[in-house]
Amino acid sequence: MLTLRLRGLRAMLLICCALLVAALPAHAETGILKVAVYKEFAPFSDNGQGVDVDLAAALARKLSLKLSLLPFPAGENLNDDLRNMVWKGHYLGYGPADVMLHVPVDGALMASNDKVEIFAPYHVEAVRLVRSARSIPVFDGVASLAGKRIGVEQVSLAGMVMLGEGNGRFRDQVHLFHTAAEALQKLKAGELDAVLATRSEIESELRGDPDFPLEQVSFQRLPRAGWAIGMAMRKDNTEVARKLQAALNELVASGELKEIFARHGVQLAKP
Repeated sequence: MLTLRLRGLRAMLLICCALLVAALPAHAETGILKVAVYKEFAPFSDNGQGVDVDLAAALARKLSLKLSLLPFPAGENLNDDLRNMVWKGHYLGYGPADVMLHVPVDGALMASNDKVEIFAPYHVEAVRLVRSARSIPVFDGVASLAGKRIGVEQVSLAGMVMLGEGNGRFRDQVHLFHTAAEALQKLKAGELDAVLATRSEIESELRGDPDFPLEQVSFQRLPRAGWAIGMAMRKDNTEVARKLQAALNELVASGELKEIFARHGVQLAKP
């Protein structure tokens, strides 16, 4: 009788283990959580450092898994990134990851990617203008930028908006840089009068320097309130998405997520 009970208990344990494994990502079967993050994307992920890198480590720890980062260069558009890093893999042989960070939580993006679950918003990003108080002492909207040297990242939403504003009225004043950080460094050096970039990029680089005030500027093609960013994974991994959402909730409740952002000079904006 005791032998039968032991056999029954063993069978139940095996079933529980099988269910647990099934509920984790494929890589998690070996105790690993593979997280895709963008390359050259300070302050979120650049050379193994940043907000998203620290967030990935915290999520892996919450799931009792070892972190494996998969940094990747941005594709032509977000649909390419989701295909390469979330549900199919890149034709060069890397990916997909278990989860991808820094994905806009956007209805249109979700509708055009039916193999992907976009969830767990953890920050609200927005484009802002930062100016030199010395060269632009008073700011009264975009008209104050007339004749000023404006820096933007060459392939970015800020760059597209600035170049297109007023049917290109500022185009001859816009200076393009490989990254927003480069533009902000030129601003600090006095070689630019203003920079249009994301609030996170500006905060991380300038750290609240009063000589460089931050301005909220209205552009026709720019969401004034910003946009939420979250995570993405294969749509059939619903249980894993639930676990990651729960882990994120714990990081928010404990204040750890806010501390992660603060370490990189960024103020967390909760969705």
